[in-house]
This record gives sequence, structure tokens and C-alpha cells, in this order.
Amino acid sequence: MDNQSYFYKFLEPISKELAYVARELENSIFTSPRTMLTHARVFVENILQQVILKEKLPDEPWTNLKERLDLLNEKGYLTAEVRDALHHVRQIGNKAAHDARMFRYSEALLSWESVYVIVKWYVEVYGPLDFTVPDYQDPTLRTERAYDITELEVRLKSLEELLIASVQKPNEEPVHQETAATIVASRPAEPEQPGFTTIRTLTYKGQTLDVPYFLRDAFLLPQRFEKSETFLIRLGAEQQARIMSELPNDLEGLHKHVKRFNEKNEENLFEELKNYIEEEKIRRKLLVERPGELFFFYKADHIVVTEELSGIPFTAEEFTGSPSLLRQLNEDQIKTVGQLPKELVILAKYENVGIGTVEKLFEQLKGKCFQTTLA
Repeated sequence: MDNQSYFYKFLEPISKELAYVARELENSIFTSPRTMLTHARVFVENILQQVILKEKLPDEPWTNLKERLDLLNEKGYLTAEVRDALHHVRQIGNKAAHDARMFRYSEALLSWESVYVIVKWYVEVYGPLDFTVPDYQDPTLRTERAYDITELEVRLKSLEELLIASVQKPNEEPVHQETAATIVASRPAEPEQPGFTTIRTLTYKGQTLDVPYFLRDAFLLPQRFEKSETFLIRLGAEQQARIMSELPNDLEGLHKHVKRFNEKNEENLFEELKNYIEEEKIRRKLLVERPGELFFFYKADHIVVTEELSGIPFTAEEFTGSPSLLRQLNEDQIKTVGQLPKELVILAKYENVGIGTVEKLFEQLKGKCFQTTLA
């Protein structure tokens, strides 16, 4: 879903919290029907809580969805259609939460229709008098930008916390508009591209660094960290910091796993992790925007590998000034440009090949891209 196309965007003037949770429910229908069904319960229960507060009816924190539903039904606030829709969302959601069977898209779509009945009733009865609810629309299948199930769960739970916090209790002071806006801004309000949801936060001496979902288990290639390369190699030998998920949440004290390293190495690593994550975000967006294309990456820069560039041979005539690198590439049966790894810093692994040599090769490749473009 892009920033403008989710169905319940019309809810934003009434409740951004409801709108954002509904957006994630829509995202999950074709990605994980189970996720949609279980979290739809939280969505409709919050609507019932808000109705109970508006009608000044008794409501306790431990009251569950069925009890709230029964209370409103007994008091005559629910039409038969809304009552049945609420029961449907509740019952199928309970099954999805406890039953190990596979849930179908059709079940998620039926729940989605019931959610619409509930939202329409809520807005027409308790929303602005001049507000018109759009006609029902089926969600669109967009597999090219689907969220992973785990990422969806993270987004939904974060937004549901915001949704629950938005319910104004009778004895609480009203939340100031500026304060509410700040709270909303701290959550995944606008729909980020799949993979960009924060999955964890690293800290070091009061500083924080958000790790996006797509880097959750990323391999931390030591050559990507100029100041921390040896530190990461030594940590890797101790089965520490080989991948992102192996890093502790707090990097302070990480140097104690290896000898002859200190806090300065931790500080350098933390700073280089910031650069690494920003570079990876740029790469991720590039790959999403230009699917099916091959790229070579060097630090924050990249080049597109065309068919013509890919076929250029590694010879002294084509690439000057790096005889040792050319010899070792040929020994490894890397005869043409297209056989290079997409992450060029890996080439620094070769004997007598430093990062300066790799940078020189990258600049030569960029020059050849320019030449083929002119041709």
C-alpha cells in the first residue's frame, strides 16, 4: 500500500489511531489471514470501548470483548447487523488465535466485510453529522510490496498500543492536541515500505540506533566497517557479532569478549553501524524501485550492471594499475565484470589488495559505465 491508497484513510480526521490499525489489517489480509483475523478483534473492541465511554456506561480494564458486546446489545445500542458482525469478528478471531489450521483468504475477507459494518455504524452514530462513509471496497492484492508476517505483527502491536492509549477515560485529563500529535509521530504512522519497520533498537552510552526489519539477521561483513574490521573479525571468532541479531541491545561492554580491545572500539563500531544501516536503507529502496536489475555496491555508491559492462574482460588493457587483483580474480575463474560479487568490498580479502585498490576498481567500472552510455 502506498501512502494514499489504503481504504480506511477516511477515518484519519476522526481517529488516526483507528485508521492506522485498519491500514495494517488491510496489509495483512493476503499476507497472513491469521494475523488479520486475530488483530481485527482488538480493532473492534477498541471501537466498543469508545462507544461505552461516550455513552457513560461502566467499563473495567479486565472486561473482554464479549462482555462489552453483550453490555451494548442489552442496552439496545447495537442493531442486529452490527451485533452479528461483532460476533463474527470475535469468533473467527478467537479461532485464529488458538487453532493451528491454515486460515483462508476468504475468511479474512469475510472478517474485513464485518469490520466495515462495524466502522460504518460507529462513524454514522458517533462521528460528525456531515461525515459520509465511503462504500465498501475489497482490498487489493499487492504481493510486490507485501510485509513479512513477523514485521506485520510488530507494526500492529505498536499501533494497537497507541490505539489503546487513545481511549479517553472519564477521570483522565484530556490529551492536548500537540501531545497527541507527538505520540502519533513516534509510532509507525505513515506506511513505511515493507522491511523498514524498526525491529529492535541498539544503544550505546545514551545513544540509540534503530534497526529496520530487513536487517534483522543481516551478515555484518567486516570489510564494510573500515575502523572496526579487525574488531568484528575477532568478535566473529568468538561467535559474537557475526550477524545483526547477535549484537547485544546495549553495545557497552562488547569489547570484553575479546582481548586487546577497548571502549573506543565499541564507540567506532556504533558509529559505523549508523553509516551501515543508512547505506543499506538506500540499497534496499534502490532494489525495490528497480526490480530485476543487477547492481554493484561500494559503500554508499552503486553502479548498474548492464549487459555490455558485464561482458568486459578482466585484462591489463581494460583495468590498469591493479595487477595483483587481476591475477587473483583470474585464478578464481572470475574472468569478466559480470562475475564480480555485488558487494565489491569483499575483494579486499585478496592478498595485497586493500580498500584503496577496490575503490580504484570501482571508479574504473563507473568510467566504463559512462563510456558505454555515450556509445
